Amino acid sequence: MESVDEILLEAEEKMDKSMDFFHEQFSGLRTGKASPALVENVTVSYYGSMTRLRELAGISPPEPRLIVINAYDPTALPDIEKAILAANLGVTPMNDGRVIRIPIPELSTERREEMTKLAKRMAEDGRIAIRNVRREANDAVKALEKGGKTTEDERDETLKHIQKLTDDHIAKIDADLKAKEAELMEV
Repeated sequence: MESVDEILLEAEEKMDKSMDFFHEQFSGLRTGKASPALVENVTVSYYGSMTRLRELAGISPPEPRLIVINAYDPTALPDIEKAILAANLGVTPMNDGRVIRIPIPELSTERREEMTKLAKRMAEDGRIAIRNVRREANDAVKALEKGGKTTEDERDETLKHIQKLTDDHIAKIDADLKAKEAELMEV
């Protein structure tokens, strides 16, 4: 059976993985600036298998409002173009046969507010994931105590530690959300 230390380690690992997933999702949220993160996780059907765009092409923002995608295999350009359109990112790729250029349009106030709501929803999903990890860890610690594997004092101390981990991770999510909101509303 697990020990208290193993439960704490596992909880911290899972919370960190939830944070990584949250950051990956958040980085793809479009602001008014060109960022490779907008398209790098788009999945492309490449020879029958779904592959991330960053594995198929070099992605660079040569200008503040332009992303250039240079495919390693030029025959994949039409598939990449279709995948970007299907991802519904609010951008239109332009394929010239050698590279794909994606001009990033200026965000309207309405679109900025929509993106802010989406950011808040992503942040709430991140918080929920962190809380679920906390609940699982708390249940595991209580089960250890019921099974006589740990003392009440150790259980209480561990529960406090799990709550502190949870609070720290949620504070990071809140700080990231605040920064993203400021970035989105910046004209």
